[in-house]
Amino acid sequence: MPSFPNESKEYRKKRDELLEAESGLREELERVAAMRRRLPLGGEVKNDYVFESSDGPVRLSELFENGKKSLLVYSYMYGPDMKNSCPLCTAFLDSVNGHMHHIRQKMNMVVVARSPIERIMRFAASRNWDKLPLLSSASNDFNRDYHAEDKNGNQWPMANVFVKREDKVFHFWGSELLFEEFENGDRRHVDLLWPLWNFFDLTPEGRGENWYPSLDY
Repeated sequence: MPSFPNESKEYRKKRDELLEAESGLREELERVAAMRRRLPLGGEVKNDYVFESSDGPVRLSELFENGKKSLLVYSYMYGPDMKNSCPLCTAFLDSVNGHMHHIRQKMNMVVVARSPIERIMRFAASRNWDKLPLLSSASNDFNRDYHAEDKNGNQWPMANVFVKREDKVFHFWGSELLFEEFENGDRRHVDLLWPLWNFFDLTPEGRGENWYPSLDY
């Protein structure tokens, strides 16, 4: 194993214990990813939802581009009654915007919010989101059906994967950790997609508690 200048025996012992745990965690992540890939098809999508884009209406079935059979829909917390965009969703999408060229080589991805498309695009311009495919679900039931909105109209940051088989679209996976109960109350349902927290986890300070990214620096 490598060592670093002036480290103590106690440090190396604890670091080696951590390294063993990190190795086990990686193996567990790979095992869970393999389980996810083996999921059978979920339910067939009951209707071909029509979203609004900056170029006009677009159906869910039309979001599968260039023969790619998987589509990730990230539901972004920016409803028409919200004064501001969710800061956590916004920070997440700041990072995703930079990855979109790479993501779209292998799969389709869109970002959906409940606000009118004009409002979404104004906010996107203020964030320099120039690569995110942004859609409005203001005129359909997608958010409610796929758990990005509750019965009171509250918005939730849900990720859903859909697959296309011949001419039919099926649900494949959703970030249901959002609705699990955890002791610390932090569900972290899209952590694996979001580099920010992993940077913080490398430091002695960690993530901290009740920290929110700012919408303006």
